[in-house]
Amino acid sequence: MALKSGNAGVKAVAERAGVSAMTVSRVLHNSPRVLDATRERVMAAARALDYTPDPHMARLMGLVRGRRKRKQRVVLALVRDDLPEDELHGGAYHYMRVEDVRARARQHGYEVEEFWLGRGNFRPGRVQQILEARGVEGVLVSVQSSRKFGAELDYSKFAAATFGYGLTEPALHRASTNMMHGILGAMRELEARGYRRIGVAISEWINARADHTYSGAVLHYQQGVPARRRVPLLLFPHNALEHDEAAFCRWMKRWKPDALISFHGVVPVWLRDVLKLRIPHDLGFVVHDWVDGMGDWAGINHRRKHVAAAAVDLVATQLVQNERGVPEVTRQILISPQFVAGPSIREARSR
Repeated sequence: MALKSGNAGVKAVAERAGVSAMTVSRVLHNSPRVLDATRERVMAAARALDYTPDPHMARLMGLVRGRRKRKQRVVLALVRDDLPEDELHGGAYHYMRVEDVRARARQHGYEVEEFWLGRGNFRPGRVQQILEARGVEGVLVSVQSSRKFGAELDYSKFAAATFGYGLTEPALHRASTNMMHGILGAMRELEARGYRRIGVAISEWINARADHTYSGAVLHYQQGVPARRRVPLLLFPHNALEHDEAAFCRWMKRWKPDALISFHGVVPVWLRDVLKLRIPHDLGFVVHDWVDGMGDWAGINHRRKHVAAAAVDLVATQLVQNERGVPEVTRQILISPQFVAGPSIREARSR
């Protein structure tokens, strides 16, 4: 509420508008229980009196409401796709852990339940009915298949957010890793270790899920290096990587990168068994999406715990402000990734 600072209080606004102090409070918190005409009258009175809400009092009231919600065991829904036959179901693709979502949700006083779209006959319409019947008001959407079932939900009754850019329509609030910084940071680290022909090989889905920041970072980097050092981005023809061995090997033989940012799993196997390259002796290798347990590899840590926390915060804020539905203007939170050095690359030279 963008008003000039003034000394009027809620009681003065209520008297001028001819309503109760409770009605003024509901208007200031965007409650759907207030008629439009009443809302306009209260807002006009607030502007006339130069009223500004007290942010400290608003925070205290938010804490009080939060304690009430805890007693009611308010639940947030984590909605995922589950199609075993989908190309995005493989181990090459990492998604948000429910443990990370729960950890942040509990700090706000919420529990989290998972709902799997596509599992059996569990379709969006059925999930919608269950969420409404249980009184669930907050939804987090994780797109994990090319079907994008989450796009079929009706968000008019929910405070919602999504992870990354897998779901572009409807345009919900979202939290994501800033992979423009991630790729450029990894390239700087590789250059510090003496690598000069740096290649990136990923799938189209990964590029799209990051709002095409992988390809954007590669193009930006290449503008600053001599043409002889530029290695074109490889977008694998399939999201199921096992079909792309031939295309990858042709690309490697054609462009001969001395460092590669790509998938953990099948790509190092192709490098070793088909191309007979040794890591890191012949080629430096960086996992584009490094997770715990990949200690043998250098990589880019997307910091999913922080992405999960940011998405939960977006939903919690909407619930406090009584905001529902697809927003007119989306809020997007970008989390800075972390480069993880590992034995798959050379040690850094002195800078």
